Amino acid sequence: MTQDRRNRAWYGKLDKDGFIHRSWMKNQGYPDHVFDGRPVIGICNTWSEFTPCNSGLRELADYVKRGVWEAGGFPVEFPVMSTGETQMKPTAMLFRNLLSMDVEECIRAYGMDGVVLLGGCDKTTPGQIMGAASVDLPTIVVSAGPMLNGKWQGRDIGSGTDVWKFSEAVRAGEMSLADFMAAESGMSRSRGVCMTMGTASTMSSLVEAMGLCLPMNGTLPAVDARRQALAHLSGRRIVAMVNEDLRLSKVLTRAAFENAILANAAVGGSTNAVVHLLAIAGRVGVDLSLADFELGSDVPLLVNCMPSGKYLMEDFCYAGGMPAVLKELAPLLRPSLTVTGTDISAYAEGATCWNRDVIRPFAEPLKPAAGIRVLRGNLAPEGAIVKPSAATPELLEHEGPAHVFDSIEDLKANIDRDDLPVTPETVLVLKGCGPKGYPGMPEVGNMPIPAALVRRGVRDMIRVSDARMSGTAFGTVILHVSPEAQAGGPLALVRTGDRVRVSAARGELALLVDDAELARRRAAWRPDPPAYDRGYAKLYVDHVLQAHRGADLDFLVGKDTRPVTRESH
Repeated sequence: MTQDRRNRAWYGKLDKDGFIHRSWMKNQGYPDHVFDGRPVIGICNTWSEFTPCNSGLRELADYVKRGVWEAGGFPVEFPVMSTGETQMKPTAMLFRNLLSMDVEECIRAYGMDGVVLLGGCDKTTPGQIMGAASVDLPTIVVSAGPMLNGKWQGRDIGSGTDVWKFSEAVRAGEMSLADFMAAESGMSRSRGVCMTMGTASTMSSLVEAMGLCLPMNGTLPAVDARRQALAHLSGRRIVAMVNEDLRLSKVLTRAAFENAILANAAVGGSTNAVVHLLAIAGRVGVDLSLADFELGSDVPLLVNCMPSGKYLMEDFCYAGGMPAVLKELAPLLRPSLTVTGTDISAYAEGATCWNRDVIRPFAEPLKPAAGIRVLRGNLAPEGAIVKPSAATPELLEHEGPAHVFDSIEDLKANIDRDDLPVTPETVLVLKGCGPKGYPGMPEVGNMPIPAALVRRGVRDMIRVSDARMSGTAFGTVILHVSPEAQAGGPLALVRTGDRVRVSAARGELALLVDDAELARRRAAWRPDPPAYDRGYAKLYVDHVLQAHRGADLDFLVGKDTRPVTRESH
């Protein structure tokens, strides 16, 4: 198969072009024989000190290289944009699609036969997979891994989840500012992604359920030596995948996406998985829609991790990790090829659960029917979502008056007013935070509870927006309302005092205003002027799809596997 390898178009030619490609690589000390046609493996690295979640990836890349060399391949590391969720403004989601473009064009332009994706923080994993799917080479994922459990005052604390709780406790006068600040240093004790079941840990877990990585990739702590060994083994495996021509499209099938939806429900995964899976499916050509997430609506919650439970990712790992969960889900899983060359069922072979309080048996779940619920109605014609496992059950069937915030600035300026006219029955509505409106669809959907209600002990109420929320967050939060307000969706027409009805059981999100009144409001409505008029942000606003289509850019949907034939010399 050597003559068929992609890298020969770069390194196999005995002419001026081949001379240039080989010669410049040799200035790094590579000898002649590494250009003998062996598989060239690209190591796509999102390491960055501005992305603390991924700060261990530079070292992890060396272990991947060991495995590639051992298997007879030629590893070449290359950098791509890194999207640090905790550091980037206005939101890392604005740049997920830009990362995917970076990944796609690097894979296409360089002479590699297969690629290892090194990512971790929320948007890096989906962005990398989206880009790789659009080129369709043999691909394997090695995740950064979660941080060690947070520790403070003798107990475990979880990134994100406890931040929200502590912040509300300070607002309620139940926690001192000094204690709040002291908890900061104990929260993040090692490199790695959030150790709660936030979006980063959700995506690494779903990558495992989809068969895009080796078993245990989803949960091994970032600083655990076994993650380094897994990286080494992944390097070996990608060389074999090139020899087998096991391309990404052979793994990313409809069945793999369905398994991800089932697994997301079982682990209490992030709502952000919805937009990411939809976007990845659009790249690989799988017909996945928002309605398909109902496949997981009756799946019970098996993993007792924050924010839906009490434990953290380190505990989940030691209890058996995703193989133990997949074993519980075995009767539901669809047959699906994995990067190992075997069916997904092989990941669960020999799996054992070592702590039944962390990973519950299917028949004795933490919560029943915990998967993402899709809501529709005249307030969300193209859909919205809610995460029952993180919600207050009584609020999942609710009707109440709306209090509207027209922007995030409006919310921040008014949410702590003592005279804010709200009650626990009020439905908080936030506009202008969708893909176009913010832009980038930020994680602000879990709006703070109004200060006046916090002081009365209220800790949850219905919140509706076109935004997202952090996977570490909790509450009865209705998200991804589509179409968004800035695109002219009905959310733009809601006024304070309107009644809103929510029924998770019926899948309903309704604005109880008659059609004639809504038509009058629509006639008077005008979108806000664009926030950006240049650069990538303008490109994004001009081309981003709505949340129910994954918020990808319209011209990036699909893939292009044509070979690069033109030389630059």
